Amino acid sequence: MSVKRTYFNWSSGKDSAMALYKILNDPDYEVGTLVTTLNDESDRVSMHGLRKELLFRQVKSLGIPLHEILLPGIVSMEQYNSIMSHHMEMLKDEGYTHTVFGDIFLEDLKKYREDRLAEFGINAVFPLWKIDTRALMKEFLELGFKAIIVCVNAKYLGKEFAGKLLSEELLNEFPENVDPCGENGEFHTFVFDGPIFKEPISFSVGEVVERQYTPAKKKEDNCFKEEDEPEWDNHFYFCDLIPDNL
Repeated sequence: MSVKRTYFNWSSGKDSAMALYKILNDPDYEVGTLVTTLNDESDRVSMHGLRKELLFRQVKSLGIPLHEILLPGIVSMEQYNSIMSHHMEMLKDEGYTHTVFGDIFLEDLKKYREDRLAEFGINAVFPLWKIDTRALMKEFLELGFKAIIVCVNAKYLGKEFAGKLLSEELLNEFPENVDPCGENGEFHTFVFDGPIFKEPISFSVGEVVERQYTPAKKKEDNCFKEEDEPEWDNHFYFCDLIPDNL
């Protein structure tokens, strides 16, 4: 059986890191490029609020090329689909037949991804699908991955969690309604070391900034579905990370 030419959807966080670790160890797949969406107004990774320079340093340490997708700060569903369709066509033309996501148990999002990609003849792969999230985080830490929380959803966690390093002790501090992997959007992370990196990414921790969005703007920012979507969360804390020697 021929090796499947694959692009990887890289968010810069822990689930992406674990999914990439697993797919790089699967001989059936060959990862040719990482794909990351960036806010073209702030020059930061979408949702994570991570500076682009830190993303570039991750990519250099991983040794895998990066395909950037630039999205407006406020994007309609029509714009989003148009931009993503353009890039999927590009990747398909480059010979990619498969793509990998770090999703774990969100059924609606998985179906959305599969249905959209099927229109372009691209197969979606989910190496973390249905793995127990507590066990997944235990494996993540035991493998030597290191990550810091860069964004917290104020609906679930307080400001004090932004900028904290992931650890078993921190997981035990989470309220019961917070998934250990933040799979419901409770928090997002930046991974700066681990077995998939040639060298750790160095940075310093900056200020924690509070951001609130109108529900309409937040819906456009996420833009996964147009209909039957609950009101989007709109209150977040972002921890700014500053690349060393910037």
